Amino acid sequence: MLLIPAIDLKDGKCVRLRQGRMEDETIFSDDPVAIAKRWVEAGARRLHLVDLNGAFAGEPVNHEAVHAIAQAFPDLPIQIGGGIRSEETIISYLEAGVRYVIIGTKAVKEPHLINDLSIEFPGQIIVGLDARDGKVATEGWSKLSRHDVVDLAQRFAADGVVAIIYTDIGRDGMMSGVNIEATVKLAQAINIPVIASGGITNIDDVRRLCEVSHEGIMGAITGRAIYEGTLDFAEGQRLIDELLPTSAWSELE
Repeated sequence: MLLIPAIDLKDGKCVRLRQGRMEDETIFSDDPVAIAKRWVEAGARRLHLVDLNGAFAGEPVNHEAVHAIAQAFPDLPIQIGGGIRSEETIISYLEAGVRYVIIGTKAVKEPHLINDLSIEFPGQIIVGLDARDGKVATEGWSKLSRHDVVDLAQRFAADGVVAIIYTDIGRDGMMSGVNIEATVKLAQAINIPVIASGGITNIDDVRRLCEVSHEGIMGAITGRAIYEGTLDFAEGQRLIDELLPTSAWSELE
């Protein structure tokens, strides 16, 4: 299992939001490349980038920062989400060196497109499902749909996406612990790996995820905890490596 540091980009800066609210931000750095270097040096084997402005605008806004990070670390798998709603955007990111693109709102609104994208970009499409009380949210979490997260995940798994990122909106940025039960329920329902997101607070949360990783959880995204220091990133990844020396999803690492 991988511990994956999140770099959330807003107006060219590295920030964290509480429950996805753009007005409730904490700025951690105005140099995203330096932040990426910090996590790489701490042992990160993948980075999770989010274009927060793009998620609301429906098109890339912080693409320059994303490209700069990808160029600075050409051998590091990078996944990017936020405002990816066209093939042109996907191609631009992949050509810049990004390994995986995360489709969120577009996947929920036009699910029939995911199969086409998975065929055109095999092994590089991840779907991000952000949910509150089991229902999927879109438009940067500003709108709650009537779609059930498990039903959508099963559809996208059949369509050929490489993984599902599951975010519990109610816990994201709140330092309230991971929703283990909901994450395991989703992982058990599909035959592709799940990447957990939202709520990781400390080393105990990492340990709890390790205990259920065999259900199909290949990674965990962490943000506020590693920026505010309640979780030491290097210590967290070392613990994972000690508890889980081998991974069923190593081909994705």
